[in-house]
Amino acid sequence: MGLLHLWLGLLSALVIIVVCLSGCVYAFKNQFSDALNRDKVFVTEKPAPRQTPSEIREILLKEKKELKSIMIPVDKDRSYVVSYTQNNADAAGYFNPYSGEDLGMADVSMNRFFEIVLDIHRNLMMGNVGRQINGAAVLMFCLLLFSGFILWIPKKIKYLKQSLTVKFSGKFQRVNYDLHNTMGFYAFLMLFFMAVTGLYVTYPWVKNALIVSLGGEPISNVSAVSSKEEDNAFDRIFNDMLSRQKEKSAVQEKEVFLQEILISADKILPYEAVTTIELPNKENPRFVVTKVNTDNWLGAMLPDQITFDKKGEFKSKELFWEKPLNKQFTSLARPLHTGEILGLKSIIFYFIICFIGFSLPVTGFIFWFNKFRKAK
Repeated sequence: MGLLHLWLGLLSALVIIVVCLSGCVYAFKNQFSDALNRDKVFVTEKPAPRQTPSEIREILLKEKKELKSIMIPVDKDRSYVVSYTQNNADAAGYFNPYSGEDLGMADVSMNRFFEIVLDIHRNLMMGNVGRQINGAAVLMFCLLLFSGFILWIPKKIKYLKQSLTVKFSGKFQRVNYDLHNTMGFYAFLMLFFMAVTGLYVTYPWVKNALIVSLGGEPISNVSAVSSKEEDNAFDRIFNDMLSRQKEKSAVQEKEVFLQEILISADKILPYEAVTTIELPNKENPRFVVTKVNTDNWLGAMLPDQITFDKKGEFKSKELFWEKPLNKQFTSLARPLHTGEILGLKSIIFYFIICFIGFSLPVTGFIFWFNKFRKAK
């Protein structure tokens, strides 16, 4: 285990440092964006009620803008995020929910920087070759975490306290060793989870293994389900397609008010949450309402979705907790990897864990180099 830990560490150290450091930076992308657009994102809460989606739509129509979607935050001091079409061009901006004032589009000057950071994190800015190098290094990192845990296990129970604490009063080499040994143990499970969810988007075989372990069918065998289940699934999909086609071709003289859609959605999903309403378009003839449910013991952000036709009649409902476990994981793979699943508190926690992951190759190399130098 010692030899495995040493050589895998030396082979993957540089890539792991780059991946962890870029992950630490990218974790706060949304927070940087909000800070950069603070004058648009945050508004002064007023005693007057917020504008309804229907009223925002009317304001846009006067400016010859066709509303595509609107995001309504829970926090009363945040603005609406609105996307619309004008002169056959798509755009998005912020709206003051109290005055109905168009606050303008977001400042995207930081976007290029975060695109580069993400490219470094995923591909080392080397395309598919970088992705494979990255994936191989992360696979090594998983083995490093396992071998590191084996090496951490105290030989005797009396040494357990020593393995769980850092002796800051010791010499540099002792502090460095303790930081590597102890911090690696505390971050072991979270680092392993982050590595596996990262491999999920890199290697199809990892994706298959996770889906199968959670009760799903492997991607290559999706068609190999029982004929009865297949027929039932096909019937549901076919009937839904027919229904949507009829809705597309149906002549609708007067479209339902957005506020009515919102009220109907709140009756079906009776909880307060960030709500997004997508309006019917050429591809989808229905209103799609997505509410991010945080009503659980962890406060995790779990999406529930319902649809209505142009008359405002309920059509479908897809609740997160009703999905099979493998589909739940699939829909949350990205926020589970980035730490966005619990909001800012989990992002900060992930940042700390990722920083520990960045420090492990550094402290490990220092420990090995000094040991190598002494031996020489």
